[in-house]
Amino acid sequence: MNSRYTYTLLTLIIALYFVPAQAQTKKSTKKATVKTATKKPAAKPAPKKAAPKPVTKKATDNKNLGDAAAKTAQDTTKKGGGNNPNNAANGGSLSEEIVVTTAYKPVLADAVKIRRNPDLEDKVPFKAPLTYAPLDKRQEQNSEIRQLEAMKRPAEQDSVLTNNFAKVGFGNLKTIYGEGYFANGRDQALQFGGFIKHLSQSGSLQKQTQSRDDVGVFGKSIIGDNNISGRINYNRLGTYFYGYNQDAPNNAFVPTKQHFNTISGEVELTKNYKDVENAFTYAVKLKGYAFSNAYQARENNVVISGFLNQTVKQFYAGLSGSLDLASQKDSLYSLGNNIARVNPYIKFQGDNYKIDAGVNIVKEFGDFGKFYIFPAAKLEVQVVPKYVRLFVEAKGDVNRSSLHDFAMTNPFIGQNINIKNSVDQLDISAGLKGTLAPGLSFKAAIYRNSIKNMPLMVSNFNAEGNKFTVIYDDGKARVNGFNGELDFKATDDFNIFGRVEIKDYQMAKESEPWNLPKFLLTAGTAIHIDSKLTVTGSLLIRGSTTDRLLVLAPTSTPGSPVYNQVKQPIKGFGDLSGSVEYRINSRFSVFAQANNILSSSYQNWLYYPNYGFNIFGGVGYSF
Repeated sequence: MNSRYTYTLLTLIIALYFVPAQAQTKKSTKKATVKTATKKPAAKPAPKKAAPKPVTKKATDNKNLGDAAAKTAQDTTKKGGGNNPNNAANGGSLSEEIVVTTAYKPVLADAVKIRRNPDLEDKVPFKAPLTYAPLDKRQEQNSEIRQLEAMKRPAEQDSVLTNNFAKVGFGNLKTIYGEGYFANGRDQALQFGGFIKHLSQSGSLQKQTQSRDDVGVFGKSIIGDNNISGRINYNRLGTYFYGYNQDAPNNAFVPTKQHFNTISGEVELTKNYKDVENAFTYAVKLKGYAFSNAYQARENNVVISGFLNQTVKQFYAGLSGSLDLASQKDSLYSLGNNIARVNPYIKFQGDNYKIDAGVNIVKEFGDFGKFYIFPAAKLEVQVVPKYVRLFVEAKGDVNRSSLHDFAMTNPFIGQNINIKNSVDQLDISAGLKGTLAPGLSFKAAIYRNSIKNMPLMVSNFNAEGNKFTVIYDDGKARVNGFNGELDFKATDDFNIFGRVEIKDYQMAKESEPWNLPKFLLTAGTAIHIDSKLTVTGSLLIRGSTTDRLLVLAPTSTPGSPVYNQVKQPIKGFGDLSGSVEYRINSRFSVFAQANNILSSSYQNWLYYPNYGFNIFGGVGYSF
């Protein structure tokens, strides 16, 4: 804008300066003109020139400005020349001389005053250097609704772990409860820790007490392509033979003490899983225990087991086996009861089916020496894709009679238990399993088992007062039954599950399946009301059973007593238990647990009533 004003002002001054000067010069020329005496001949007429091209206003102004500047620099005295083409164009050469008497000096009155002063300051506006950064983004049309992109989940911060935990509590029935767990913390390559538990309580009967103690350590480590794990446990169960016929009390009765000690351990080496084609896997495990009671019963057991498996696409071929070595002894016997098993198998697996085909070869050696070959086959077919599968299974095996297992089932067992292995000659089952709805899974099966030498626990009161012994149903017994399992996990905070067993026994020689229930229901639930409050519950319903009593026959003689078998029914019962735990903060929590909430008076074994309503509570601490 300032340059335009400057240019206009300069043009105006030049115009005011030269236009009057030109007029004054022409006027003075007419007065002082002197003609010369000689005259040159007339020149030839000049050729016609082409018409000048039109000139724009801007170009014309620039030309006049340049001519005006040139005239100021020339001498005011001009001389004519005959060869000047300009003069020739005007009709010939000029012989006159023009004399300018004075220079034209314009006065202020001849100029038009500018009412606004121009800004003569030369200002150059600042222009920042142009910089740009291209967007790393594709240009998209906005005419359509753009699909929302999933937001990346922020990285989770590891919670502060508490590796150790301890609980202690007290309650009625002289209940003392305590447990503790200890571990090394988060380490993917090495895990080790330990635990300790104690529970003791006393009932209303004489010497109706029981205590259980458990101590153990464990560890696991990853070594190359393999991982190795192991544990060592110690278990002690103490009780008294407090049972007697309360309808015929005996004032001289004094319960004797019983306890069972078990030291067990195991170590396992397995190959880590890799998602590779045609994988070769293997595992080997060594476990064993040493068992003893308060008298002279002893049992030592060592089991070495393992498997090899080669995968070829959908085809599996492998070999599994075990060597079960056991020595059992009491005051009247000492036995070697060993079993070797070999199970070669092949498997086929597809999207809708799974087939396991093999045999189980079993050899008893030691004080028993029989040889068996059993089928080991299983078929699964998907009848409703991703929801329901049909399965059929046929198998067989030899079950080693174990003093430890008998004692854990019935702690009121007596001495010199008869040892005889039972044989599952053929177990056939068929059923359905799968998922009915999200979070609702099930399994239902019917089966028929053929068992030789089925073990049964019966009362042995005539021989040992209030203790039990083991007898065997010599021959082939058959068990037909139904098993059903249901697990409903609505959310991570609510889970309910249950299992039902219904059995029908067809005994070979015994009249009843002594102390074996025909109906059994177990159920439980776990509810996390919020992050601090947790409620759990369990339910046990057992059908009625029958025990065998030996009563001295009237015809018996003192030298050769004869006993008659009398059936003694034991009523069925239901046991409801529950617990609640509240976390005060990250360290402390309180808990309460109630057993036999229905306060039902029931007994698992004849003349051995269970404990009544029991409640205890305490505090837990994490560190």
